[in-house]
Amino acid sequence: MDNQSNIIVEQNQLTEVDADWTGKVLAVGGVLGALTGLAAAYLLVQRSKRQGEKPTLEFGEGIKLGVLLFGLLRNIALLGDRE
Repeated sequence: MDNQSNIIVEQNQLTEVDADWTGKVLAVGGVLGALTGLAAAYLLVQRSKRQGEKPTLEFGEGIKLGVLLFGLLRNIALLGDRE
């Protein structure tokens, strides 16, 4: 019985630790994502000013960006994997 109560206490402590760092990681990720999005929008506006026309994103450019973003997210997800 004593071992079982120790396991439950350890699991509760792990849950508290998870809650502490999970919020911080999500907050930092959200801020970095917002800053990256603002930087991308700024670059798009600067390009359109240089060309003297409205900002446009062609279909092919959108596909390229989507593939790049999925690749980036996949690599970020694999950062902690040590296989």
